[in-house]
Amino acid sequence: MHDGILIGEGVVLDARPASFPTRALGGLLDAAATVAIMLAAIFAAGLGVDGLGIGALDPQWLRVTLSVLGAALFVGVPVLTETLTRGRSLGKLATGVRVVRDDGGPVRFRHALIRALLGLLELWATTGGVALIASLANAKGKRLGDMVAGTYVIRVRGGKGWQVPLAMPPQLATWAALADIRRLPDGLALAARQLIDRAPRLAPSSRAALANELAGRIEPFVAPAPPPGTGAEDFLHAVLHERRDRELARGLRERDRAEEQAAALRRLPYGM
Repeated sequence: MHDGILIGEGVVLDARPASFPTRALGGLLDAAATVAIMLAAIFAAGLGVDGLGIGALDPQWLRVTLSVLGAALFVGVPVLTETLTRGRSLGKLATGVRVVRDDGGPVRFRHALIRALLGLLELWATTGGVALIASLANAKGKRLGDMVAGTYVIRVRGGKGWQVPLAMPPQLATWAALADIRRLPDGLALAARQLIDRAPRLAPSSRAALANELAGRIEPFVAPAPPPGTGAEDFLHAVLHERRDRELARGLRERDRAEEQAAALRRLPYGM
């Protein structure tokens, strides 16, 4: 299955969605790891082994313990893993794929939470049946969790990566730092990044036309407008460079805030 972002003059920029067999293999590996951890946790806690006090354990507390353990493994662990690794998991790491937003950016906590909650229905409750149907019917292979969260799975292994790095044009640095850059529509930022990477290999006329078109589509999401006389490619470089730096700074702030909250919790009395 091939999908891409279609922009001016019928040029398709490849979005590289992961193939269905690759996604399925990654999902099976994650499921196997989850089940293995579940069984190990039950065994270690003595919940399923005779002679370890299970007979003395109140059935109500047993159900509560199993529910908490299941919620932690089926929701908590996937959410925490995808948030901290920016879209990776054990199965995705093994198969060389990653979950990203529809605009190509890294997933956040809310995206991972939506995927995990709907995964309870489409992956676990139906043993993957709903996810299979949804994935095969979607052009990007999205399951229901991806459709609601606005994410999809891309291939990262074997790719060459970006050949042309983003560079902030010196004459636009002050303007970009003060500009209000709103969230770009799905796929638009990715299309602009791929154009920058492919620009040296395009014919000059096509390169200029595509850069002008993408700059025109992005400009309504940026205020104020760039200084008069700014070239389209310089504008794209400036917006994507500043957008990346702001996202990185926001991620670092969230990480520091989470570490501070974790440190505060560790200082609480055990009775709390």
